[in-house]
Amino acid sequence: MLRPRDPNARPVWSAERLRTWLATVYCGETIVVLANREPFRHDRAPDGGIIVRRSASGLVTALEPLMDACSGVWVAHGAGTADRAVVDRRHGLDVPPANPRYRLRRVWLDDHEERGYYYGFANEGLWPLCHRAHVQPVFRSDDFNMYQAVNARFADAVCDEVETDSPLVLVQDYHFALAPQMVRERLPLSTIIAFWHIPWPNPRDYAICPWGRQLLEGLLGSSIVGFQTPDDCRNFIDAVDCSLDAHINRTRNVITHAGRRTMVRAYPVSVEWPSRWACQSPRIEACRAAVLRQLHLSPDVRLGLGVDRLDYTKGINEKFLAVEQLLEKHSEFRGRFVFVQIAEPSRDCLPPYRELRSRLLETTHRINRRFGTNGYRPIVLLEAHHEPAEVYRFLRAADLCYVGSLHDGMNLVAKEFVSARDDDRGVLILSEFAGAVRELTGALIVNPYAIDDSAHALADALRMADTEQSARMRAMRSIVAEFSAYRWAGEMLADAARLRTDPTHLHEAHQSHWHPDVLRARAGRTTQEVTALLRENNPSAV
Repeated sequence: MLRPRDPNARPVWSAERLRTWLATVYCGETIVVLANREPFRHDRAPDGGIIVRRSASGLVTALEPLMDACSGVWVAHGAGTADRAVVDRRHGLDVPPANPRYRLRRVWLDDHEERGYYYGFANEGLWPLCHRAHVQPVFRSDDFNMYQAVNARFADAVCDEVETDSPLVLVQDYHFALAPQMVRERLPLSTIIAFWHIPWPNPRDYAICPWGRQLLEGLLGSSIVGFQTPDDCRNFIDAVDCSLDAHINRTRNVITHAGRRTMVRAYPVSVEWPSRWACQSPRIEACRAAVLRQLHLSPDVRLGLGVDRLDYTKGINEKFLAVEQLLEKHSEFRGRFVFVQIAEPSRDCLPPYRELRSRLLETTHRINRRFGTNGYRPIVLLEAHHEPAEVYRFLRAADLCYVGSLHDGMNLVAKEFVSARDDDRGVLILSEFAGAVRELTGALIVNPYAIDDSAHALADALRMADTEQSARMRAMRSIVAEFSAYRWAGEMLADAARLRTDPTHLHEAHQSHWHPDVLRARAGRTTQEVTALLRENNPSAV
């Protein structure tokens, strides 16, 4: 049961608080987000009707609360089979469907463009380059040329959607490393925050990329480049130091290149608090009963859960091997423990993803043959898209959630599990290679490659007393409540607001032949006014 909040506790950031803060500091200005993944997609149903699906993505989980609060514009790839059927003449529509709060602008790509830009350069090249998961990056010049062309098209769409000469633009993730500089060339007065959601590799690994210099120059078109952790910031700065003729102030994490300054900052991404999905869910007992009924499991079964895209960085096979070791070494859990893995299909046209799926199916069948009996399977693999309400039902039903990433920028499933558990129960098992480990110290921390140790962690989680579960979960819920998606957004936007009235920033814009007085007016407020407002509404001083 959710306890009343301590009246002496510091206030947490909410949608309303962020909305008020934005109206105060940004004077109601529209924010434009650029991301490959759209928050909603429309697909044709077998009967010819149209189905609306909410995208399964950590990026969407983090960004949608911001867009819901600020009523901005989200520019994304229109990938749904019925996406074109529902847009207006400007290729957009208002979302969410039931209660529109912001505009979704769709950009269209044909199969050839998507193959080169998305599957090719972004996901056969940059994704394995940035993740230590033992898959060799593949770089092709045709793919990079397409990546460059598609970045330019999306940058054009951003410029079409802005309402002023000095917009605030949030460029998201590795799909758009070139876009910040492209937007800057069109809109020199813009304030651009580029946020890189995945890890940034060390300079030696980064040097593999044949177009690494161009990517760095593209990102340095931003006013701020944000990463998940300080380690990612250091790796990025080191990569710039090795590749570009730039002045680097390591004390302040500021890079000066081609006459422009770029701040490099860590902003650990998070989830909304309180979670709308947890608030809308049935009670914990009802969720558990529904999940057990859906999976035809007995009421006394102990339930473990994994929620991941079907991706080789997520360590799903290693989780299954840990379950096998648990059942081998702790026979009391045979027939009584079931591990359910929700696996969102992903990039199945790429060989490493097909190979992963084959390996997972083989491991699942082998373990289920070894330990299963009539009516009992220790591993249940659910390969399908699940809407957030369904995922939260599983999160609230589980005795434990296992996040076993081999390398991850953050992993928001860990924070979603914490936000789902308003009963202060459940155990989080968390990989030491996920960014979330820096904050969620109440989890059982594991090396996912150490299968025996992970199996012991599963046993410890299943035997953990309610009092210890409660203490750990309360500590983690306090962290997620304080450092929510609203605060993540607020800290980035506060840094951007300071930059807009910084004398050096104004001087750099002046080089583009704009008079500083005009620039200050376009920024909305004077330096003194913004400083006072930020001091009063500082997201870091909640």
